[in-house]
Amino acid sequence: MAEPSLNDPPLPLFEGQELIVTGAKGQMPSYIANHRKRLRDRFTKAGTNALPDYELLELVLFRSLPRCDVKPVANRLLQTFGDFNRVLSVSTSRLTDVRGVGAAVASDLKLIEAAAHRMAQSRILQLPVLSSWDALLDYCRTAMAHLETEQFRVLFLNRKNVLIADEAQARGTVDHVPVYPREVIKRALELNASALILIHNHPSGDPTPSQSDREMTTQIESAARALGLTVHDHLIIGKSAEFSFKSAGYL
Repeated sequence: MAEPSLNDPPLPLFEGQELIVTGAKGQMPSYIANHRKRLRDRFTKAGTNALPDYELLELVLFRSLPRCDVKPVANRLLQTFGDFNRVLSVSTSRLTDVRGVGAAVASDLKLIEAAAHRMAQSRILQLPVLSSWDALLDYCRTAMAHLETEQFRVLFLNRKNVLIADEAQARGTVDHVPVYPREVIKRALELNASALILIHNHPSGDPTPSQSDREMTTQIESAARALGLTVHDHLIIGKSAEFSFKSAGYL
């Protein structure tokens, strides 16, 4: 049987991957192997700043698709979702809707997202949050800035303002998340928390608070104050900016 040629029609998808036609003895074509080596060398010498989003994504896909030309897959992911951060942030089901992305690719991308969240969170754990504000904002951006739907989180602090719990209280739609002040305060009492920081994101990218955002904040702050709890701030996370209720004089 004749060996396949690079001029043959493209092979169909198999298990979510775009297969490449291998050379003699199953070796990867030299143009793909050389491209992978060049990218790895640039990353080793200059770091991520030397690589645009599509090349950084290719580096990630090298391990997920070891026998594949990953350029088309990387390009489709970026065309579909916009940038590297959005690719990591979307759901597994949306990732696997993209041609060339199977369960292995989606799992590896979500693992990188989880690692980024864990690293950002580690910078605020066991530290007084109010004196680590920049680290807190970095964590919020990493965890929430690129989500496609609204999420409401609460950071629960002890008497020394050290983080004791970080919990997503509710998830909603692209422009609304249901929040129940009673449940927020109930959870604070269960954790024996002394203070709270409220956080939610605006998938639209604009962190300007809505009227319902302001009303919900007032309700939680009033209920917390009645029980001797402090609401330090309510942060709204946009794609490139944040809104602080405290800085704006709302708290």
